[in-house]
Amino acid sequence: MSDQDTDYIEHVAEDAAESRGTGLVLPDQNLPDKLYLLPINNRPFFPAQVMPVVVNESPWHETIERVANTQHKALSLFYVDGPMPADGELDPDHLPATGCAVRIHHAVREDGKIQFIAQGLRRVRITQWLSHKPPYLVEVEYPHSPADERDEVRAYAMALINAIKELLPLNPLYSEELKNYLNRFSPNDPSPLSDFAAALTSAKGPELQDILDTTGILRRMEKVLVLLRKEIDVARLQGEITAEVNRNIGEHQRTFFLKEQLKIIQKELGMSKDDRTADIEQFRQRLEGKTLPDAAAQRIEEELNKLSVLETGSPEYAVTRNYLDWATALPWGIVHPDRIDLKRARRILDRDHDGLEDVKSRILEFLAVGAFRGTISGSIILLVGPPGVGKTSIGRSIAESLDRPFYRFSVGGMRDEAEIKGHRRTYIGAMPGKFVQALKDVGVMNPVIMLDEIDKLGASHQGDPASALLETLDPEQNSQFLDHYLDLRLDLSNVLFVCTANTLDSIPAPLLDRMDVIRLSGYISEEKLAIAKHHLWPRQLERAGLRKSQLRISDKALREVIEGYAREAGVRNLDKQLGKLVRKSVVKLLEEPDTRISIKPADLKRLLGTPAFRTEKQLKGTGIITGLAWTSMGGATLPVEATRIHTLNRGFKLTGQLGDVMKESAEIAYSYLCANLASYKADRAFFDEAFVHLHVPEGATPKDGPSAGITIASALLSLARQQPPRSGLAMTGEITLTGHVLPVGGIREKVIAARRQSIHELILPEANRGDYEELPAYLRDGMTVHFASHFRDVAKRLFD
Repeated sequence: MSDQDTDYIEHVAEDAAESRGTGLVLPDQNLPDKLYLLPINNRPFFPAQVMPVVVNESPWHETIERVANTQHKALSLFYVDGPMPADGELDPDHLPATGCAVRIHHAVREDGKIQFIAQGLRRVRITQWLSHKPPYLVEVEYPHSPADERDEVRAYAMALINAIKELLPLNPLYSEELKNYLNRFSPNDPSPLSDFAAALTSAKGPELQDILDTTGILRRMEKVLVLLRKEIDVARLQGEITAEVNRNIGEHQRTFFLKEQLKIIQKELGMSKDDRTADIEQFRQRLEGKTLPDAAAQRIEEELNKLSVLETGSPEYAVTRNYLDWATALPWGIVHPDRIDLKRARRILDRDHDGLEDVKSRILEFLAVGAFRGTISGSIILLVGPPGVGKTSIGRSIAESLDRPFYRFSVGGMRDEAEIKGHRRTYIGAMPGKFVQALKDVGVMNPVIMLDEIDKLGASHQGDPASALLETLDPEQNSQFLDHYLDLRLDLSNVLFVCTANTLDSIPAPLLDRMDVIRLSGYISEEKLAIAKHHLWPRQLERAGLRKSQLRISDKALREVIEGYAREAGVRNLDKQLGKLVRKSVVKLLEEPDTRISIKPADLKRLLGTPAFRTEKQLKGTGIITGLAWTSMGGATLPVEATRIHTLNRGFKLTGQLGDVMKESAEIAYSYLCANLASYKADRAFFDEAFVHLHVPEGATPKDGPSAGITIASALLSLARQQPPRSGLAMTGEITLTGHVLPVGGIREKVIAARRQSIHELILPEANRGDYEELPAYLRDGMTVHFASHFRDVAKRLFD
């Protein structure tokens, strides 16, 4: 409401007060019985109100003009719940029973709207519609509120007055309306008092219309008092919220101003420095006690001088500050002293790992050389083996045995060389490479850094990370390692790098050439049993919060889990199966807390389901030979079957998802036997008339490599001689067209695979004799191995 409207309302109120004595206001008996009707949709209008009303010029301008031309200037206002109809069409059935007769003052037309001051006169009800289109003219009656002199009415009147008094301090806006009311009416008149109190509230339209429809004074005052109490509660809550907000804002402003004043006072007294000076002093303090190369010291000093003249709000200031933050945080010249104690290192390795005796010996040899020389530096250890054999944990044990900080990150899937050598400072969001971040985190220049999954490095348009690693890992070059972000030379020659991989095939040859390879071939059942008892099972109990007395597992059950559910080379799947046993046991312990559970072999099928691995029966018969193969998951047995389909024509068919190299080995074996059948006491014309089918079972699994050459040749020879080979024997080796047996790789894995299948007699290439003799004694124990340099040696063992 504008100030002009407020002044005019006061003027109208004064006129109304004067007219009560002079009779200028229409007396009740002189109110017209026909009034024009005007709908309003904000809230109902009460007789005690004097308020501005705004309506659309169309379609109500004619109604206002006709009212203005009457002598009484009276109009009826009816509340419409919902949006106003644009065409002015009203449904009489949707209008409320009671409206308000008002007298209009000071009607003004502006911007498509008509505004006037409405002075409430009496309640009004429609008796008949005289016009059903705008302007609406209706016959009306004026319901009378009979006087009620009961004490109860006076009590409600006092309650309303007290409630209004309580509301006024909470919302000063109501004081102006109270002034207008007191100028026109007596507080002793309960009817306008209740209407005025209802008009003060912010209740919804239907609630206010209910008050307007109520003519009985006592009932009306009861309803109004309820609305007024609600209004007081809302106003009080709003006041509390406003006070809380103002208090918080005041506290923040006060704290801000005090801090700003404190800064100025401290600056005037020389007790504090600005942000730039504080940053420079912080960076200089970081460099105290560090030994920087001359080039690095000069570069950092130049950046500090540059920072001192830059504005703190400029982008260049942020870039320079970030650079100095990294450059000064590096541990320049700080070297952690090595603790090279072979006995202690042996204890740590034995504590953390069961089995792997050859790997432990190799690591101890490596540490012994460092102890003899006095320092361990310039070395890159590459741990190669199937998943789950403990490559990462061995790296941690090496760091602990040297008492050096350990930092690990995975390079698997890395395609951006900036991850290795950093981004250039010109790029937004530039950061140093992983090695700079590692040195900052560990705080020394000689940590043990593990690069996991180095065989899974990728390459993309963003560069080749494997090539970027050449400079990083090469002992002859990494003393001058250059990070693109810092653009400073870093000495990484004291860092011990430990890399892990599953295979060597995908590692670039120049990178592999810089590494000292240590193979982890997997575990036999006895080693897995020891690992499960000493490491995996106790760890699973600890994770579940169980005591050893609450849950036990027998050695037979552990061995059954190993053989039937986790026959892989590593122990990760074994750990998962043991975790499954613990979880299922915890469910039972929650149901029966005092139970002591002991897991036996008979319980495994119920807890773990049907075994994933079954005891494989070795295939026997004519044309069937058991070979040995190497995979990235460890060693495996590889049966080969050969049969003659018919003798109608000559042919040779291969199946079993064989790779190109394995197909070539089969072709070589077939050609060799075709040319030399007579020397092996077989029908030399056998293959001239036979269509031979050679199959390697598990056809869904891809197989490749030359090591099945003598196996395929032996199967074909057994078929040609129509004589089954000796049972309980497996072999591996590459064959040539002249029958020579060439060496193959993965001897350790293949021996482990044979022991796992209870095969204790092997045929290996003579050139692999040294590889076999280097195997640990527990792997060679109980094995009978025949070494062959020519296929004649193989045939002699197979067919006597």
